[in-house]
Amino acid sequence: MKPPKLENLAGDFWGGFAAMLVALPSAIAFGVTIYASLGGSYAAYGALAGILGATALGLVASSMGGTNRLITAPCAPAAAVLAAFAIEGVQQGLDPAVVVVLLSAIGLAAGALQVLFGGVGLGRLIKYMPYPVVSGYLSGVGLYIIFGQVPKFLGSPAGTKLGHALLHPSLWAWQAITVGAVTIFAMLFAPRLTQRVPAAILALLAGVLSYFGLSLLDAGLLDPRNPLVIGPLGSSGGGGFVDTVVGRWSGVGQLGAHELAMLVTPALTLAVLLSIDTLKTCVVLDALTRSRHDSNRELIGQGLGNIASAVIGGMPGAGTMGATLVNMSSGALTRYSGFIEGVLALVAFLLLGTLISWVPVAALAGILIVVGVRMIDRHSFSFLRQRSTILDFGVIAAVVVTALTVSLIAASGVGILLAVVLFIREQIGGSVVRRKLLGNETFSKRIRTHEEMEILTEHGSRAAIVELQGSLFFGTADQLYRTLEPELKARDFLILDMRRIQTVDVTAAHLLEQVKDMMVERKGFLIFSQIPPNLPSGRDLQQYFDQVGLIHEGSAVRVFDELDDALEWVEDRIIHEAELMRDEESALELHEVELFHGRKEQTLVELEQCMEKRHVAAGDTIFSRGDVGDELFLIRRGAVRIVLPLNDRQSHHLGTFGRGAFFGEMAFLDSEARSANAVAFTDTELYVLSRRAFDKFAEDHKKVGLRLMEGIASVLASRLRYTNAELRVLEL
Repeated sequence: MKPPKLENLAGDFWGGFAAMLVALPSAIAFGVTIYASLGGSYAAYGALAGILGATALGLVASSMGGTNRLITAPCAPAAAVLAAFAIEGVQQGLDPAVVVVLLSAIGLAAGALQVLFGGVGLGRLIKYMPYPVVSGYLSGVGLYIIFGQVPKFLGSPAGTKLGHALLHPSLWAWQAITVGAVTIFAMLFAPRLTQRVPAAILALLAGVLSYFGLSLLDAGLLDPRNPLVIGPLGSSGGGGFVDTVVGRWSGVGQLGAHELAMLVTPALTLAVLLSIDTLKTCVVLDALTRSRHDSNRELIGQGLGNIASAVIGGMPGAGTMGATLVNMSSGALTRYSGFIEGVLALVAFLLLGTLISWVPVAALAGILIVVGVRMIDRHSFSFLRQRSTILDFGVIAAVVVTALTVSLIAASGVGILLAVVLFIREQIGGSVVRRKLLGNETFSKRIRTHEEMEILTEHGSRAAIVELQGSLFFGTADQLYRTLEPELKARDFLILDMRRIQTVDVTAAHLLEQVKDMMVERKGFLIFSQIPPNLPSGRDLQQYFDQVGLIHEGSAVRVFDELDDALEWVEDRIIHEAELMRDEESALELHEVELFHGRKEQTLVELEQCMEKRHVAAGDTIFSRGDVGDELFLIRRGAVRIVLPLNDRQSHHLGTFGRGAFFGEMAFLDSEARSANAVAFTDTELYVLSRRAFDKFAEDHKKVGLRLMEGIASVLASRLRYTNAELRVLEL
């Protein structure tokens, strides 16, 4: 990827500056949320981790990922996963110093997994997680954050659980509740006053001012080590800062196999959630800017950013929606804006480190409670209004409950499993049979004589044509069998039109094998038409049928490229078995042609003298579209196909004319140019009657000429009647 241009440096700077103002307070709040449960001065460690995370992610992820305008910073899913891990570690009696190292190790492992995801091309797959799953886990994270912040909002001692805090008002601190309430009020109503300054900044400022206002009533609030504020972060300039960063890894030597095993699940959970969060933001950014991000490259950049953040003791993060939108609306165009955001986050810490230590914990809790509420997908409750979407709401609810009671990765797994079940249910609910017709309701494009059409009308019900659609798999196999079962007992020919099939699995293939065996037992035929050469999955279906033993050399199954070819083959067998085609191989004489039945022998002898007998080899063109000609062609033997050319390579099959039929009547009647191509399908013998020769003959045999025209009109009317009947059936 080419480096971005510097033409919009001013816009990128102000975009990065505005994004930093949004991201930094949240990063501090997320960090405090994670580390506060460790007790002591670890809340200050958390604030520092949030700042370092915002810095490292801004510098590295923006440079290596490359999605323009994307802001990467510590985020809510990371806070939820790591806070849960920290609380669990404390409950298991781990040394807080070890937990600190493990938290950094989780971020390191999650970053490495993200690099792996991008390297093997999983970027395109992760963003296709079903919407109910994404909605459910975001709502779960939102509730998790709210539940975790309520004790801090109430001013309860560090480590107090939600239920215990709510049931024991004696643990509450009115000062914290007041500061938190002021912060929430400012967070909600600040946008009504100004859009120039991010609401989180104004809310944090309001919380700090209210805290110092309360200190006029309670002097104890001015103690920098009181539990209602973050507390000292360390020196803002030299050794203290470096010592703090280096000290985070001092407990590596205390890690054993048990501690390292504890990292696997949270690291995988974190990697998946951060990847989804980032790619979701990228998709929204693409829609707003009409751009296109590289999912795999972005995952690699995010992973490297999280690795860098973990190495220096920062918390992990992802591409965040709020800061990204602020960055874009402030004029940013390139990824330099993300880099600038990271630089400004570090500068803000170095210049304002002392002031940050006075930030009230309740103010950060108030900001996060608002963030958590906004993460809850309230739109999902509308799914309860329709029966068709109630189960989708059930998926969301199951994900939320699992997230709160088990873990976020388990919630994602449960959501995906339920989404798959809903998909299968949807597939099963749809019909795999598009249409079912009998052989006397639809006909091939081969033009038959009147006698042949009467036979097909009477005996065509021996054949059934079933047009299939959608997915043939274990979930629809029973539905398919129940549809075919009546036809297996009553039909000699079963045609399955496969052109609209999307997938076929082994279960469906085995069922079709059983159908074939049942047809063979009745001396019938199973016929496939238009088997897709490539399914959407890329599978060659005909080759797959051969591999599973359904279609192979010597099989009783017939396969045709087109449905019309299959219909024509079945019709020929029905007519042949009715003994109307016993003389198919011999060329008809003129008196045997249906058009001249009942005419005087002498008259036909004279008419035949006006005709040309012509032999056409299979594949030769009799006439082409646009040719000038007025001949009427009568087929003595063989078959002729009429095709309409669409372009140099493609043509549309209009019809096939067999022995005893005629074609070319349109030009014979109106003397206009030919409207289609006529090609000999087999070696063909023809009678050719030109309009000029016919007119000369009709001068002496007016009655015969009139009867010939009436015969042409009668045959054309009969063809239209059969076509109209077929169209009525297809409309049903």
